[in-house]
Amino acid sequence: MKIGAITIGQSPRVDVTADIMDIFGGRIELVQAGGLDGLTREQIAKFAPGEGDYVLVSRLNDGSSVTFAERYILPRLQEAIDRMEEDGCRLIMVFCTGSFPETLSAKNIPLIYPCEILDRLVPLMSKKSNIICMTPSPLQLEQTENKWKNYVKQVKSIAASPYGDWETLEKAADEAKEMDADLIVLDCIGYTQKMKDMFAEKTGKMVVLPRTLLARVVSELTDVK
Repeated sequence: MKIGAITIGQSPRVDVTADIMDIFGGRIELVQAGGLDGLTREQIAKFAPGEGDYVLVSRLNDGSSVTFAERYILPRLQEAIDRMEEDGCRLIMVFCTGSFPETLSAKNIPLIYPCEILDRLVPLMSKKSNIICMTPSPLQLEQTENKWKNYVKQVKSIAASPYGDWETLEKAADEAKEMDADLIVLDCIGYTQKMKDMFAEKTGKMVVLPRTLLARVVSELTDVK
């Protein structure tokens, strides 16, 4: 089965597929595209977020990360969605946990957002309705907390980029360990299985990893023989 994967950064997202392809058991052909494909770092710099912008962080092909405003990439994402549908993809996964306007759409196939899966499942996973949300950038702290307050009673966000150094992530885990919450949401597609394992071991709390959650939901549609 041919399925698509859209990233807000540059494709292919080999860092994401390293953790999820085994979940599909070799049953899919994955077609990838990105909102920043073909752009130089200088061109991307012009997409810097301003006041009031919805802030996104993603990965470039060289492994580094960039911060930019959502509005600049929406037309590019829609073009990629249209190409994938024309190319015969049966569904499209979005490799980003951010919230996107309803202007993005596929005509005849599912367009599956991790944020919509998380919004529904995270409240069921937290007995206390009290979560810690990891986010890549300090610019996203308020944005993240305002979003999650719609779904849980208490949320505290911590900024530590999955594209940064390991020591910063470990310090974030130490901080999370002391908080009175029963669930950690690694709220970016860039967080890895290795990072999830570290957060779980250091904090003793349950941890949700969006990339594998997304893949497991989608695999329900691809496991036909």
